[in-house]
Amino acid sequence: MELSDPNSGSRSVERRSKHKLGFTVKKGEKVTTTGTIILSGDGKSRTVISSGTDAQGKKFKSTAVYDKQ
Repeated sequence: MELSDPNSGSRSVERRSKHKLGFTVKKGEKVTTTGTIILSGDGKSRTVISSGTDAQGKKFKSTAVYDKQ
């Protein structure tokens, strides 16, 4: 089974600091989403902040917090 994401063809990640990563999502040569992943100092949670344009051309911003179970 092949999953298809209309907004993504490739993803890249870069380390910005000890607890922070940046990421870029592209569809072809076009950047569709950029963001930052921040890991808490104790490693028990991470925050993902992203923004971009969806497949319909609508701009979005998102913040999600994940806690380690």
